[in-house]
Amino acid sequence: MTDQAAAVPLPGDHLGVPAGGRTEAARRLLLAAVDSFARRGYHATTTRDIATAAGMSPAALYIHYSSKAALLSEISRTGHQATLDLVERAAAGGGGPVEQMRNLAEEFTTWHARGHTVGRIVNHELHALPEEDFAVVAELRRRIEETVRRIIEAGVATGAFTVPDVRTAARAVTSLGIDVSRWYSERSTETPEELGRRYGILVLRMLGAAV
Repeated sequence: MTDQAAAVPLPGDHLGVPAGGRTEAARRLLLAAVDSFARRGYHATTTRDIATAAGMSPAALYIHYSSKAALLSEISRTGHQATLDLVERAAAGGGGPVEQMRNLAEEFTTWHARGHTVGRIVNHELHALPEEDFAVVAELRRRIEETVRRIIEAGVATGAFTVPDVRTAARAVTSLGIDVSRWYSERSTETPEELGRRYGILVLRMLGAAV
């Protein structure tokens, strides 16, 4: 995962898995899980694959995580919480709905470009989460969409946005950014920031704003 430097803008990590209160061994396991899930897929990855990549024995993994699913759950929860945080920051920022949506779209897109490896895992391995953990992530996803929807509703109320259906528009905005993690790579010609700026303009135009 050395090609993933500065993947997701979270403190303490170059892969979007912040150190937080974890031990160094737990952090290494998370990073190894991100690498293994991205290369092999969740179902094809074994706990031995993860432990070996982290330079540990399979038995040592269970000291820190109860299962492979527990690793996926933490990666997914952490990624979705980071996304919610940036969306809420954009919504709380100064200016009106147009400026807030531009900032949101730029940050949201940049996040998914920088952290495309983590982004693919947290958005496309949802079906593999245990039921209770899926419920936690589903609530985070609901709050992300709800925050986007509130900005659009405010823009519609002021006449800044013109959309046929606010809920559909909110889902289109988030889907546009999420899809970046599917195709973006280190070979992409645009930097994450450049892409973010361009998507910011595209989103505003999609919502009918004058830009």
